[in-house]
Amino acid sequence: MQLKSKAVYITGGSSGIGLACAEQCAGSGASIAIFARDKKRLRDALDSIEKHRISDGQRIKGYSLDVSEPDDVDRVMRNAVSEIGPPFILINSAGLGGAYHFEVLPYRRFDQTMKINVYGIRNTVAALLPHMKGGGGHIANVSSIGGVIGVFGYSAYSASKFAVIGMSECLRSELKRYGINVSVLLPPDTDTPMMRSEDATKPEETKAINKSGGLVSAEFVASALIRGLEKRRFMIIPGFKGRMIVLLKRILPAIPEAVMDRTIRKVQTG
Repeated sequence: MQLKSKAVYITGGSSGIGLACAEQCAGSGASIAIFARDKKRLRDALDSIEKHRISDGQRIKGYSLDVSEPDDVDRVMRNAVSEIGPPFILINSAGLGGAYHFEVLPYRRFDQTMKINVYGIRNTVAALLPHMKGGGGHIANVSSIGGVIGVFGYSAYSASKFAVIGMSECLRSELKRYGINVSVLLPPDTDTPMMRSEDATKPEETKAINKSGGLVSAEFVASALIRGLEKRRFMIIPGFKGRMIVLLKRILPAIPEAVMDRTIRKVQTG
């Protein structure tokens, strides 16, 4: 994919998969706009992205933004478009994780998860679509393997990621007439700050399931995403194990469910 002189917008671009995507796209000559809530993380991320630029003509900017606030998204995106132009690629990577037993999951946390993970994508796409319609491009929404198989402890997270896949399927159909491609990324458990922060509330059953699935790096996932965009794939699943889980869930759903149930029983019975 030719990214030189193109603009790449990445929500959640200050850490994890979003930051890894920003660094790799900067290394291909793209101008980068990252969006995140934490201003210190934004500054640190911009310093890191700067090290990957290959020409002085690249514009690399960061914007403080809560994607769950539609008015703020509209304002900040208009500002970004005026400064670096409309995006050729939009990567919606902003997200909120967290694992809880459902019976102790607060309503506010469930609501916040849905607003950031689902409404955040809606808000960003709605704000930028008028600017992308004339030039085509690509939208990539970050879901999860937990968006095709519900996992113990992830009643809020999995619900939101299932919704991301459904919204992406709708957008894929609707935006074809504008020459805009849509993809959805389904990463497995990935070594990111968000993943590590879950441990404070994560049930032991969830920890055991996560451990059995292994962990990949954010750089690995970002590389897989960029390759998938180059091939215009709709569903991008990094790694063989993740692809097998999704395939089994579709054709033999009893198998991954039985594997998880066995892991859960081992924890619960000691």
